[in-house]
Amino acid sequence: MERKKITLSIEKLKREKKLSRRLKITLIILLLLLLLIYFIVGIVYNSGNFSITLDRNLYFEKGLIIYDDSDYKVYRTELYAAPPTTFDNISYRWLPDNLEDSEGGSHNGDNYLAYTFYIENLGQDVSDYWSEVIIDDAIKGVDNAIRVRIYRDGKYVTYAKLSARGTAEPDTVPFESDELVVREHVANFKPGDISKYTIVLWVEGSDPECTDNILGGEFQIHMDFKSEFVEE
Repeated sequence: MERKKITLSIEKLKREKKLSRRLKITLIILLLLLLLIYFIVGIVYNSGNFSITLDRNLYFEKGLIIYDDSDYKVYRTELYAAPPTTFDNISYRWLPDNLEDSEGGSHNGDNYLAYTFYIENLGQDVSDYWSEVIIDDAIKGVDNAIRVRIYRDGKYVTYAKLSARGTAEPDTVPFESDELVVREHVANFKPGDISKYTIVLWVEGSDPECTDNILGGEFQIHMDFKSEFVEE
């Protein structure tokens, strides 16, 4: 009987050690997954709320470039806008009237992002391009109250998601879909032509969907310049 008790105790101890080992391995795997998620989110959001990408074909085949400094016109596939220090909700009435007057780069204000850049045809032929503004990610539904204003050569349009009632928000053009803000085709872009863009992002405080529910929300948007339109 004594030998049987000893045998049972040893087997129980082995089971407990095995269970403890499995638990440690599971915790380590979960920790690694959390670190991976943190790393990925960090990559996404540390680049700011807005970025611009240029299709390589636009440069190599058509000679188009993007830049935010007229003294530094070099080929780049991507530009990044610095995020504002704070991003609380504001009214569109608080935005300055001269946002498109910036010469280039970030010129953020209180609770809004503003970024100016250029696309230029350095090639030998008349060209065209497609531009798209895409929402990459939105947390806690903050995109329901976001406004995206796009100036092109001094003229602007303000875009917003449809209201909860399915109607356009006042003084805005609706997003083309939940993820696509707008798609535009620019034709007859001649050698030497330059288009100036200014992008302004803010959370509109007068939007009925700007409630406490979106507190702590985040969003990520980018603009693509493409050589052709491919429907996905």
